[in-house]
This record gives sequence, C-alpha cells and structure tokens, in this order.
Amino acid sequence: MKKSFLIIFLLALIGFTNCSTMTSESKLSDQKNITDQIVSETQSAVIKLFGPGSQDLINRGVAHAASLWRASDGTAEEFKKFCIENYIENIVDNGAEREKVFIKISKNFESLWGHNNKILLDLNENMHLNNGPYHDIDAMFAAYSPDAHFSNDFYANKIAFVIALNYPPYSLKEKNELGKNWSSLEWAYARLGDVFSARVPAELSQAINTAGTNADIYISEYNIFMGNLLNNENEKLFPEDMILLSHWNLRDEIKSNYANTENGIEKQDMIYSVMKRIIDQSIPEKVINSGSYEWNPINNMVFQQGQEVQLMAEPDSRYQQILNNFHAMKATDEYYADYNTFIKRAFSGSKEIPQEEVEKLFDEYLSSPVFKEVGKLIAKRLGRDLKPYDIWYDGFKARSSISEEKLNGITRKKYPNAQALNADLSTILKKLGWEKNRAEFIASKIDVDAARGSGHAWGAQMKAENAHLRTRISDKGMDYKGYNIAVHEFGHNVEQTISLHDVDYYMINGVPNTAFTEALAFIFQKRDLQLLGFTNDDVNKEHLQTLDLSWSVFEIMGVSMVDMKVWKWLYANPNATAKELKGAVISIANEVWNSYFADIYGTNDEPILGIYSHMISSPLYLANYSFGHLIDFQVEQYLNGKDFSDEVDRIWSIGRVTPQIWMQKAAGEDISIHPMIEATNEALKHIK
Repeated sequence: MKKSFLIIFLLALIGFTNCSTMTSESKLSDQKNITDQIVSETQSAVIKLFGPGSQDLINRGVAHAASLWRASDGTAEEFKKFCIENYIENIVDNGAEREKVFIKISKNFESLWGHNNKILLDLNENMHLNNGPYHDIDAMFAAYSPDAHFSNDFYANKIAFVIALNYPPYSLKEKNELGKNWSSLEWAYARLGDVFSARVPAELSQAINTAGTNADIYISEYNIFMGNLLNNENEKLFPEDMILLSHWNLRDEIKSNYANTENGIEKQDMIYSVMKRIIDQSIPEKVINSGSYEWNPINNMVFQQGQEVQLMAEPDSRYQQILNNFHAMKATDEYYADYNTFIKRAFSGSKEIPQEEVEKLFDEYLSSPVFKEVGKLIAKRLGRDLKPYDIWYDGFKARSSISEEKLNGITRKKYPNAQALNADLSTILKKLGWEKNRAEFIASKIDVDAARGSGHAWGAQMKAENAHLRTRISDKGMDYKGYNIAVHEFGHNVEQTISLHDVDYYMINGVPNTAFTEALAFIFQKRDLQLLGFTNDDVNKEHLQTLDLSWSVFEIMGVSMVDMKVWKWLYANPNATAKELKGAVISIANEVWNSYFADIYGTNDEPILGIYSHMISSPLYLANYSFGHLIDFQVEQYLNGKDFSDEVDRIWSIGRVTPQIWMQKAAGEDISIHPMIEATNEALKHIK
C-alpha cells in the first residue's frame, strides 16, 4: 500500500486548517462575512481594472476566495481591496506573470511538503520499522502532525488567498470536460487550486491524524502466534516460530496451502476459524500478539501449560477504531460545500470517481454470470466443493505448483536482510528491461527498510529525498510472502519515483488516485517469479493469468462493497456504539456475500468479507485495489508487444490528471470492466 498518497489524501480531506482553539470569541471571528453582493461588487471592480478578457477566471477566483474568507481575515472592504491588489494579470503578457508566480509557489510547496513528509517519516520510524518493542512515547510522536497548522499560517499571511484568487479549483465535471484539452501547465494550475479547497479548524485536522495513527498501531500489532494454535486433537499444525499479521499474512498463508496436499485444507480451515473470531471479536484478547497461551480457535478454548484458562474476549476494539476514524472525519463535514461527507471526499474528491458510479460498476462486475463458471472450474481443479476462503484461490498462478518451502529457501538466501534487497533493486529493474543508467537512477531514489507490519511503500514528496520500501524480514531472512509483498511495494516505489521526477510540473506529480499506483504495483508483483529465474512456458499462461486476476477482482470488489456500505451505515447511525457497529459490519458482510457469492459457493451468511484490516486503518481505501486491478489489466493488454520499461516510464509520467483522462492518455480507452470479463469468458474456453 502506498503511504505517501495517503498523506496527500488526508491533507486534501481535512482541507487546510484555521485555528487551534475554538472559544466563543474565536468562533465569531471564524464566521463568513463576505456576502453575495460583495462578491459581485468585487468581481466587477477587478474586471473593470483588468478587462473582460479574464472575466471567467476573475469571477471564479473572487467567488472561491470569498468562500474561504472569515471575519478574522478582514472586513468586506478589506477583502475587496485584497482582490484588486493581488489579482495577477493574465491577458496583457499572455499569462507570463501568472506562470512565474506559479513556479515560485510550486518550488516552495515542494520544499514545505517534502520536508514535512520527511519529518513524518522520521516520527513514525519506531512504529513502522522492526526496531524492537515500541514505547508509548513512540506512539505520541507518531500521532503528531507537523503540518497541522500549515493552512492556519497560510491564511494568516494571505498566501492561501492569493492562490485561491488566481488559481481557483475546478469541479470534477469541469476537469473531465475541459481537462481533455488542457496543457500540463493548465493541469498544474488546477491542481494548485485544489490545495485550498476548504478551510477546516486545526484541532480537527489533528484529531484525524491521531485516530489514523492509533488505528495503524492497532493493526500493526495484530499478530497471531500460529505455532500456538491447536486443532480439536490438540495438535499443532504450524511451525513454532510462525507469527502472522492479520489479515495480510493470514490470507497469504491460506494461499500458500493450496500446494499442500498433506494437511493444507485443515490449515486453511483453522485460519478461517481465526478470521471469524477476529471479525466477531470472540477472539481472546490475550492471545493477540502473544505466545503465552495455546489456543484452539475452532472451539475457542485457551490453555496455559496444559491447563485450560478462561480469558476475556477482545472488547470490540476493532470496531471502536472504525468509529474513531468516522467521528474524526465526520467532524469536518460542515467545512465542505460540495463534498460534505467523507464518502464524497474519498470518492469524488480523492479518487475523482463518484461513489455511486463506483458501486454501480462493482455491482455490474460482481453480478456477471461468468464467475459462477469460474467457481465451477476452481471446484473441479480442487476436487471438492468451494469453501469461503477460496475467494483467495491461488491455483491459477505458476507458483501454485512450487512449494512454499522451496520459495522460502530461495528468497531467504537471496535476501537475508533489507540491505541485500536494497543492493539488488537496480538488478531487478534491469531484468525488467530498464537500461543500466536509468535502472541505477530509479534504484538510487529508493531505500529498503525492514517493516514491523506487513509492509508499505512511502514515497518522497521532494526530489531531494528518497522513497521507502518496507517489507517484513525475519531473522531467517525474507520469506516468499515478504518477497512477494516487497515486489508489489517496489512497483509503488517505481511509480513514486517516475511520477515525481519525470512530470512537467511539481503540482501534477503523482497519479490520479491510489488505484493507479496499485496498478503498477500489481504489474510488478505478477513478475515476482520471473525475477527469481522461474519461467512459465505454459501455452495457456495468459488465460491462467486472466482467470487469476478476474477472480481476485471478484473478491476485492466484494470487500470494497462491504467497506462502502459500512460507511453509509455509519452516516445513517452516527451515534452507534462499537457493539452496534460490529453487528452492522457482520450483517453487511453477510448481505454482500449472499448477494454475489452464496450462489457460487453454496453457503449463506459467511462473514469473511469483513476481515480486511484496511477497513480499520485505511478508511474507504479498498476500492482502489479493484480499480488498480482493472487498470492493471487494461494497461497489461496495452503493453503486450511493446517495450515494457519505455512504456512504464511514459505512462507513469503523465501526472495527476483525472482517472479517465489518464487512462485515455495511457492506453487510449476508458476504465472499464468489460475487457476483463470478455477475457475471462475466453479463458474458460481454454482452461479445463
């Protein structure tokens, strides 16, 4: 998962802050004091001074600046005077002065955001890296937001108003329509306009950061000591030293056991029992991140030194984290004119695809009859009826015939520590087709760290700093699960580096939303065995890859639907308790399962879609994976027969335009579910 994009996302969501305390007196000074009449008078005055040639820009800029102006910023007359004195001529010199000012602003923002990102990276180091047990002071530093008062200062010194007046924002509809013909500079102006789109008090910004940090801590320490699990015969199925993070490593362990013909199904069943205990919070609290007890997750009995002990269940902590994020986000709703719910800000605002369109697209995909046929094929290949955890069926991948032990042996020897992977990054890129100098440049901009959690990619926000690749590495070296995640995160890092260094203007650095960085991460991840020297000469290779991807998308879209429906429920029930939310999440997970999965699997009311940790620590992020897979598939089709490295360099240097415009520039078509469904139907004709 890409961390740097989440930082920018949160900055956009919380707007830019106003004040740190809200006394009665300060609330009065925080009131809007620019009437529609003053706006009209100011627009007329500025147009009279600079001419009607810039009328549209003047009207837009004055109106937007007025929406941000408060009584504490000055009187109505002072507002009018400010606009007249600070509007930048855009006609006489053909926009040269406006561009000059923009370049200055961009340079300074790169420094501000880049250094703030570095500070945040440093303050979170003991939380994210495998530096041993953390202390409460580490969490306190991680919860601190160094830029919480960024906009408070920029409204106070009036820079925010200069930007709002001269580089106003555009709606999503306008971006999609006008942006088709915009130059890179015009797109950069529009992205600068997005910076000051709302004005939110600083304490609310800090509350969002604190809730997010606490949720991150909760998830990063949610380990299950697999060697301490017992079946009903009091047997241990997993290695004594195996510790798996929920949900990522638990899911990946299920995947790895499809090649285990001895006791793979029993292991998978046990892991699913663990997952259900996590979802319904019947898991004993003291077995989480602890090896002090032996636990049978099937009957939920706990033992210590051979004697049964009674332990309290986890007290709905999982759902309290969701509530904490919800309340922090909801508190900012009133400060947004158009995107007045977190759902709108997450989709129309951040992803730039309305939530209603996303849900409609996902429903269409999940309702396709092709997946019942894929399910029948999987059951035939497994030689048994489908089980709920077969949403993660891994048998279409080339590695499904390679034992986990063999792969672990290779990766542990190749990458005994983070330094070994760091030294190999340029070689990996050369294997993928980059020439030596280019490979070494990209690799030089990425540092590898041993992660405390499952791993993530944290991008730089200035060219002078490096991106960071984090993955879990044990004392034995990097196992295959960690390697597979590392290749995924490396894809993020490559995107982060290209889209920062190779775009035309800093303000359009990055990608439209996280789905587009996930796409390149998936493209890299699929090549993990190739990078280890394995080849796949199967004539049905592409068909197998299509089935694997389309089945993965079917799963993650279902999870995404649960995520969206949970947030809708939260807005309908804002005063819910953690216990009530738990019941709602389980009910929604069952509802989505019954709507799209039950007919394929032959069972109802399975809660498995509620296990994803993203729902706890990365609110409404999951839809990005679904879109990432769709984009990945379409881009892969486009890349077929072309120079891989050259096209990756070109495509991921397009910059942060809207999703549909990016896709048109990248592959000449809109984002669509139909290419994948059509390819899945075709694949079924070839794979038996």
